[in-house]
Formats: sequence, C-alpha cells, structure tokens
Amino acid sequence: MNEENAFWPVLTARVSAEKWILILSALIAIVLIASGMHPGIVFLFWLVLAAALLSRSVAAAPPSVPVMQASAAGGDQLDTLVIVLNALDMPVLVVAADETVLLQNLAAEKAFGTIPQNTYLAARVRSPGILDMVRETISTGKINQIEHSERLPSEAVYIVRVAPAEISIDGGRQLYILSYRDISQARRIDRMRSDFVANASHELRTPLASLRGFIETLQGPARNDVKAHEKFLGIMHEQATRMSRLVDDLLSLSRLELKSHIAPDEKVDLAPLLGHVIDSLSPLAQDVDVTIALDVPDAPVFVHGDRDELIEVFENLIENACKYGQEGKKVEVTLSGGDEGSPVEVAVRDFGPGIPTEHVPRITERFYRVNVEASRSKKGTGLGLAIVKHILTRHRARMIVQSELGKGTLFTVRF
Repeated sequence: MNEENAFWPVLTARVSAEKWILILSALIAIVLIASGMHPGIVFLFWLVLAAALLSRSVAAAPPSVPVMQASAAGGDQLDTLVIVLNALDMPVLVVAADETVLLQNLAAEKAFGTIPQNTYLAARVRSPGILDMVRETISTGKINQIEHSERLPSEAVYIVRVAPAEISIDGGRQLYILSYRDISQARRIDRMRSDFVANASHELRTPLASLRGFIETLQGPARNDVKAHEKFLGIMHEQATRMSRLVDDLLSLSRLELKSHIAPDEKVDLAPLLGHVIDSLSPLAQDVDVTIALDVPDAPVFVHGDRDELIEVFENLIENACKYGQEGKKVEVTLSGGDEGSPVEVAVRDFGPGIPTEHVPRITERFYRVNVEASRSKKGTGLGLAIVKHILTRHRARMIVQSELGKGTLFTVRF
C-alpha cells in the first residue's frame, strides 16, 4: 500500500476519532451565526479549527508495523526469530524445505548439543519416525506430531510436533518449526504409581500377615502368657520396622525416578564425603567385626552431583560390603582419578564370599536378591542397589561390578 492510498483510510479514522469535537465546534459556529456574526468569517474559523485538529491527529498517528515477509533482510528475521524461540522452555529447531537446520533455541542446544547452521536434519536426528514426519509435512503442508522416546543419556519421552511457519525468508524459503514437548515426568508419574502399588503390595504382604498372626495369637491363646507377649511384641516391632524401611526406600526410589533426567550441577568434593560416610557406618562395622580402610588423594577430587544423593550411594555400597562381606573382615574404599582428564572412580571392595556370575547382571533390579534368607536376616529391603543405579543414572555415572566366588566383590563407581 503506497502513501497516497494509505492517507484516506487514516484520515477517515481520525475524523471518526475527533467527530465529537468537530460537531461541538459546528454547533458553536451555528450559534455565532445566529447571534449576528458574518457567516463567512465563522465558516473560515471553523474550517481552520477542523484542519488543525485533523492534521495534528494524522501526524500523531503511529506508523503501521510491517508484517515480516520475504526480503533481503532474511538474516535479521532469523535473529528476531532466535530471540523469540530462546524464550521458550521446550527444544525447538527451525528447518528449511531442503531438510537443513537453520537455527535452534537454547533449550534445544542444552538437550541435543550445538547443531551447526545448514546441517542436514538426518545427520543429527536419528529417529526414522521424526524424519518421515518432517518430510510428510514439507510435502503436504499439514501439521504432524508423534511420541518419541530416547534412552540415552537417560530415558526421556517427547511429543514431537512439526508445523509450517507463517514466515518465509530469502525470496520465499518456507520454514518449518520442529518442537519437542517433554512429557517424561508425566510418564514417570504413571509408571511410579503402578510400580509402587505392585511392589508395595508384594513386599508388605509377608510382614502384614506376620503381624496379623501375632495379634490374633495375643488376643487368643497367649492372652495371659507374659513370656509370649514379650517374644511376640519384639517380633512385631521388627516386622513394623522392616515395613517402615521398605516404604522409605520405595518413596526414595520414586522421587529419584521423577528427576532422573535432570543432571545435578553442584560441585562436590568426594574425599571428605567418603570420610563422613565411613564415620557414620563405623558402629555398624564394629558390630559385624569389619575394618573399613579409606584411601583418598591429598588434592580435592570434585564431581558435579547432589551431595545427599552421593552420600546415599556410598552408604549403600559400603554398608552392603560390611554386611555381606563380613567374612573377609575388611572393606577397602579407594578414590582415584580426576587429574589430566582421567575419570573419577570410587572403588568399594570386600573380601567375602562373592556373587555368582549369573546373578551379577540382575543385582540392581528391584527386590532382586542373590540369597533371600541372607538378605532378610540382614534387614535388607532389596531396593538398595536399585536406588544406587537410579542416582548414578541421574549423575551420568556408571557402576561396574566385578566378583569372584570365595574372593570377594568390587563395586566401582565411575563418573
């Protein structure tokens, strides 16, 4: 629209806006004519007043904002688009019709790493489903979406959506917006709810049946038996304590699953942390006649992690080494690495009976026990190593298990 054509709509709008002043001034002019003033002078006065009002209004009218469209300033448009997309908390890629990535927002860079401009989408997105969906949208212009799951570095579920953008650059290149909406937490909540009910009902059934049996006995045959009261109440207290530990571990596991996809960013020095864990476990080690030896370097060894969760990891590993490896009378804890690019490692070694080879791959499963009776006699819930695995997954770390029958077991945590 040129300036000449644009003037009349603007003038019409301003007349509408100033109509009450114009009408009032016209009424005043009529009154002045009726009072005897020369009509020509009154009309000239009113015309000058109206022209002044309208010229002021037109000059004050803000210029219209041009719609973003194809022009030689495509780079400026992309810069503007980046600013807008960086405000979003979901990963977004802007893809051209030739399947090249023109830009990504900060959330996408954090989730998928830096993607150089004009990189082919297929070089960075390995999912055939996403690539087929993008190609279909490019060919048909229709909006599409699918559910996409990723396993590494941690499990994540996204609703991936692609849609044509109402913007084109560089002489008409059509753009497509590829967005990732993270629904991992919703999926984890659903799974957590079903797993919690299944696991809790399975594991709580035995102690609850035991409590019920003792209560019925105390109400019936042993109603007046003082010795039976003392014995049964002690067993009932033990079973109730076991249920309490089990519920605490299940809740801890559920909390970890909810945030397993969020890596912690706090810096933690492992040397004093391991010293704190060993000090807290010293009474247990003395009870089972085990000596804990700690070997750490003189310099600090830092990792990115959550201090409380790392304490829980090493408490579980060292406590298990003391309980299940007590025949060896010794547990060695060694911290190494962290300099010249070498990975940080914490090794926990016991000299007990070891773990049979066929059981090693499954020891981090929930409620999996190598020896059910031994585990329950040592007050284990069967969830300790599952908790360790989930914490290490969140810390982008791994646990390596090496065991030899009759010689002991070595658990290595590698960051």
